Amino acid sequence: MTPLPLIALAPLPLLAMAIACAARPGRRPGRQPVLAEGAALVTLILSLGGLVQLWVAGPLTLSVAGVSLLRLDAVSATMALLVGFIGWIVVRYARRYLDGEAREGRFHALTLATIAAVLVLVQAASLPVLIAGFVATGLILRQLLLFYPERAEAQRAAKKFIRVWGAGDLALIAAALLLWRSLGTTDIAALNATAALPGMAQVGVGLLALGAMLKTAAFPVHGWLTEVMEAPTPVSALLHAGIVNAGGVMLIALAGLVQASPGAMAALVVVGGFTALFGALVMLTQSAIKTALAWSTVAQMGFMLLQCGLGLWPLALLHIVAHSLYKAHAFLSAGGAVRAVNAIRKPGPVAVPGLRAVVQSFALALLLYAVVAAGFGSLVGEKSPQAIALGAILVFGVSYLIAQGLADQAPGALTRRTVAASLATTLAYFGFQVAAQVIWGAGLPPAPDAGALEWALIVLALWSFGSAALAQSLFPHWSHHPAAAGLRVHLANGLYLNAVLDRLTGSFRTPTQS
Repeated sequence: MTPLPLIALAPLPLLAMAIACAARPGRRPGRQPVLAEGAALVTLILSLGGLVQLWVAGPLTLSVAGVSLLRLDAVSATMALLVGFIGWIVVRYARRYLDGEAREGRFHALTLATIAAVLVLVQAASLPVLIAGFVATGLILRQLLLFYPERAEAQRAAKKFIRVWGAGDLALIAAALLLWRSLGTTDIAALNATAALPGMAQVGVGLLALGAMLKTAAFPVHGWLTEVMEAPTPVSALLHAGIVNAGGVMLIALAGLVQASPGAMAALVVVGGFTALFGALVMLTQSAIKTALAWSTVAQMGFMLLQCGLGLWPLALLHIVAHSLYKAHAFLSAGGAVRAVNAIRKPGPVAVPGLRAVVQSFALALLLYAVVAAGFGSLVGEKSPQAIALGAILVFGVSYLIAQGLADQAPGALTRRTVAASLATTLAYFGFQVAAQVIWGAGLPPAPDAGALEWALIVLALWSFGSAALAQSLFPHWSHHPAAAGLRVHLANGLYLNAVLDRLTGSFRTPTQS
């Protein structure tokens, strides 16, 4: 008899406590918040136990009547532990944040149910269970976004969210039907083992990629993620640190199937790369900290889709883990961060690098990267062109740091510190890449061999991110031009694409309540 995966039990304490909280939805300052936190802690312990079980017994699958329901493998165990940890932190934070709210019990019930739905989603062993997890997550999250239903902004954001999320659900349902008709299975393990895809299955994989883009707020339907600030802060932390990653988790769980479709991989690279650049540019123009964090999430999700499209699955999973931990902390500590920034002494004039310093910084950063890459290649083996290109994209950001140290007015100490930081960043990239490969590489497919299409996408990504980094480095020289000022206004408003999405979804017709 196959042992029961411990992570399959992880949602149960949350659901039990959610039912108890829903029965008493009003203000209950006594035991209810403490018990909610306790249920989240039990879930975290079960998730940790699942990781130990994987180490001892290996991968497991929970099946009923021959139908695969939940799975225990390196990816699902990692994500269950991540969801359990962030869920516990959010519930613990909400215990004080929501203290005294008239519907405190309802909030805890919805939060616990949302975490339980995400736990089912990340360990789904078949497409129907995966889709059920997505549908449940969307329906419950909508209620959290409407926790203050009297706010017109909350109504508009919830309407936009549920329509985009629901469109993603429909894409996944259509994909599951096409894959079942063409391949005869919806089991995730069997789908990943498929070597060749017929035409109908190719369309199904394309719909999976479309669903992932909708779930991760990719361009041009990113507006729902940047306007969900009317919900309580714990909801923002749970959404940006966990739920928005679900599309990427699905792609990683179905990595073998997705990688069998070059068209889907190319779409992920193009849409993900453009979303990353667009989100990063808009983020730099935002003055409100939570809005800037939301646009940062858009950029990070785009970069994660880019990693998936390049076939760098372990790095994409590492990105999800790192971004989730960072973004949860960023949202929950946003108020303290504002106070800390206002309290510190403002810096003096910043050294502005000229064109020569910028060119030198790019050359130095790329030379540094090439040396480190050659060193790691001799120690652990050659890296794929996709991994080398991704590292070069990160180095473009490092070159901006070096440029500050090479400016004519920069002191020598600043130059040395920026070069040292750049070296540390490059070493960390390759170090984390090796670690991710060791932890998850055995259960995920290697990056595909670079053919003409892959090389074209690599060159496009390098040119796009390199041009953006060069423009950012030289921004002080043209920031005072009237055209730059106008561009900043347009970017601060997200090029008004949210208004277009509002009109398409009918969000402008949201009624207000007195």
